[in-house]
Amino acid sequence: MTPTDLSPLQRPSGAFAMLAVDQREAMRNMIAEHQETPVTDEDLRDFKLEAARILSPYASGVLIDRQFALDQAIEAGVVDPACGLIASADHFESAHGELVGEVTIDRLVDPHKYAALGVKALKLLVLYRPDVPSEGRVQMVREFVELCKSAGLISIIEPLSRKPLSGEDFDWNAGILAAAKELGGLGADLYKAEVPFHGQAPEEEVRAACAELTRAIDGPWVILSSGVPEDVFPDAVRWACLEGASGFLSGRAVWASCIGSPDVVTSLSTDAVRRLQHLCAVVDDVVASQRTNA
Repeated sequence: MTPTDLSPLQRPSGAFAMLAVDQREAMRNMIAEHQETPVTDEDLRDFKLEAARILSPYASGVLIDRQFALDQAIEAGVVDPACGLIASADHFESAHGELVGEVTIDRLVDPHKYAALGVKALKLLVLYRPDVPSEGRVQMVREFVELCKSAGLISIIEPLSRKPLSGEDFDWNAGILAAAKELGGLGADLYKAEVPFHGQAPEEEVRAACAELTRAIDGPWVILSSGVPEDVFPDAVRWACLEGASGFLSGRAVWASCIGSPDVVTSLSTDAVRRLQHLCAVVDDVVASQRTNA
């Protein structure tokens, strides 16, 4: 089987330095913390479009959701031409006391339609719960991979470790690895993983857990930043890449602290750009050193 060309989402170094702005109700809650009036859909859309416009020139890919901003981003041309556009192909439902408690494939995201509009990849979030049978997750991922292949799109899956529906105690870190073992060999082109320990453990522990992910995932993988403090994330990226990851697909660690700024656009243009550039330098440095030592 011919490997999928991932270069539309890669930097010249071969590393992935991708930005996510596909958060939905979670982003609404983040904005709500900083304003007294209700957060409208337009508020979300405006932030997503500004973030994509300002930050995509520095990212190798940008992930946008259909629900609030994908079509508008395409119509307005806010994504830099050198940045690969990724569409979220997941439909979220609140359930089990969680904002995102159930996930299905978003049937309104037509792979062929969006491929014709310039989208390079689709992303699917998958919830891993230790007490929910694997068959549904496995079937959904396999269907998603085939949908992407049919349209010549890169497939990205994002498994998240979640608590059992039974309410029993569980090991969140163990769930990250179990999800990788279950879903990391089903043919997705790129695997997006949570950072073990949220990056808040000794370096050797985080790196050992990342090495386990590399062994479990059949193909390249990147990390996300949810749950990882902004100041910790650059180290987490470096540690993960040193143990086999190929970069990041992150939103919160880049732009979250801009939301409360008196001038969001200026904050995105300065602070967020600086953070993203630093993360790009981290992944380029690790990839370059690994190639030199190979």
